[in-house]
This record gives sequence, C-alpha cells and structure tokens, in this order.
Amino acid sequence: MEALKNNEHFIHFESGLAPLNDILAVKNYSKVFVFADSTTAEICIPVFRDFLPDLDNFDIIETDPGEENKNIDFCIGIWKTLLDFEADRKCLMINLGGGVITDMGGFVASTYKRGIDFINIPTTLLSQVDASVGGKTGIDIDNVKNMVGTFSLPQAVFIENAFLQTLPQRELLSGFAEMIKHGLIADATYYQELKASDYTQVTAETIYHSVKIKNEVVLADPFERGLRKILNYGHTIGHAIEGYALVNDKKPLTHGEAIAIGMICEAHLSAKYCNLSQDELTEIASYILSLYPKYNIKPKSFEALLTLMQSDKKNEGGFILFSLLDQIGKCTFNCKVTKEDIFDSLTYYNSL
Repeated sequence: MEALKNNEHFIHFESGLAPLNDILAVKNYSKVFVFADSTTAEICIPVFRDFLPDLDNFDIIETDPGEENKNIDFCIGIWKTLLDFEADRKCLMINLGGGVITDMGGFVASTYKRGIDFINIPTTLLSQVDASVGGKTGIDIDNVKNMVGTFSLPQAVFIENAFLQTLPQRELLSGFAEMIKHGLIADATYYQELKASDYTQVTAETIYHSVKIKNEVVLADPFERGLRKILNYGHTIGHAIEGYALVNDKKPLTHGEAIAIGMICEAHLSAKYCNLSQDELTEIASYILSLYPKYNIKPKSFEALLTLMQSDKKNEGGFILFSLLDQIGKCTFNCKVTKEDIFDSLTYYNSL
C-alpha cells in the first residue's frame, strides 16, 4: 500500500516496519528508546521485535496505561529517565502504543533538550486513524484534554494492521468513532460505506481512507488556523464528557465513546445553527446509538461540563466555538453556540 506524504515525513501502511531500518541506517542515532505503556510493552513489543529482528540495541521506557496518566508528572518522570540513560539530542524515541503514548511521547520528545526525533507506531485503531497523524502532541491539565502541547512532526508513522489483532472489541469501536467522524465531515460516500461495514472487521483499505482524509486536511492547514478545525467535530462536547467521566465515573468512557456522544449532540446543534436536515440528524443519532452504549448525562453535571468546554483550547474571545455539519460530508467551523443550546443538545441526547 502506497505511503502517504505529510510535509517531510511519510505515513507507511502494512510495510512490516521495513522502512524503519532505512531511517535508522541514514540517521545513525546515538541511542534508540521505545516508549510504551505496561500493557503495550507486554503485548506489542514482541510483535515489534518480530518485525525488526536486527534491532536489538534499544531501551524501553515504560509508563502506566490510561488517559489519567497523560499529565506533566508522568512527563517529568520520562524526562528524568532520559537523563538517567544519558540521552543526547541525537537519540530517537519510538512511541509504540495508543493515543496516550503517541500524544505524550511526542510531547516529551519535542521538548526534551528542545527536541529529539521521534517515530509513531500506533497500535490501536484510534491512534492509527487519528492521534498519531498530524503532528499534534499534548498532555492534559486538570482533566482538560491536551491543554499543553506542541505541533511537532515525527520522522515517520507506521500503520501496521498486525497490531490491531491484539485489541479488544471496545478499543476497536473507540477508534471507529473517529472514522465515522471523517465521513461525516468530509466524505458522505465513505460514511455510507462505514454504515454498511462491520467495525470488528475493519480493513487496511478503510484505515487508509480515513488517514488520507485527515492527512489532506492537515496538509491544507497544519497549525489549525482554519480548515483543520473541522477535525474537532464532536470533540467540544465529547472531550468535556470524557474528562468529566474520567473523574466522576467508576468506569471511564473511552475516547471514542465520548466522541460518539459529542457527535450526536453536535449534530443536534448543526440542525439548529447550520443546514443539517432533521432526517440527517435522525440518521446520525440512530446509527451512532446502534453502535455505542447509551450514557446518562446527568443534568446536575451540565454546568461542570460547560466549565470544561469553556477551557477548550479552540475557543476564542470568550466564546465556545464548535465545528458543525452543513450536511453529511460537509463541515464548517468557528460556530458560536449559546449556553442554552449546549444544554438543549445534552437534553436531546438524553431523550433518545
């Protein structure tokens, strides 16, 4: 499958990680580190070793899994570990894992000694179609998603379907939410193809299509000053719900489950503020609810959710800004929405 180019690096598909050997040969790194969480280290590093049997001179930096650990305290520990290993500016960090690992690993690498090279090898569907592509890195502050971060491009991204064989169905479904989003914001035909497919049997070709959509948007607007904001559809409300559930629920939502809720709520707002038809709103809500478990957004949490939305990094001039749908396959951005309508969208979701 042909690699996609993003500025000065490539996104490789189904290559068995073979181009990584070429990168290592050309760059001649002083040290190589593999950054993974404890789950990935156990399950995915053996796969990584099988693909690259000649790469045996690397050190593993391991962290605890979970969004709750994507914070500055864990970053400090990783920076200190790099210092202990005497890592210089000519070393390489390979981020092997899901979105938390690629987000946090990219941030650590882009700031350690003002920046070292890193490579993303996403091992979850979510990180393959979203987190590892586009050059965003970040960590959370007080459960507000990705409040501190950088725009920093990896040396390469490797999307290898073999890693998906290690995933439970809930994690596949989490990543599938971002694929649905890609169809809703940019490709109505692709959205219909996803509706007709089985998320448990997602193909390399479908993943490629999603990554291609995101990559084209990122290339057109690498620093999120305009068009790239459409990738935030479902995320203003979704991120707030994800952050709230992380603190208040015994079983936190996955990113995709939260974004699924956000997409329904923001489709409701799209019907109010843009040109999304009632039939399209009903179709979107019905399809997403057929895949994702219903969540009870308690009315007493509305104000707390609004506070989280007000901290969203995409806001400007004191306004909460949304990316909303004009129709399935077409999205607009910088839509100012009232508090009353935000609460109404949450109530709409609860009513379904």
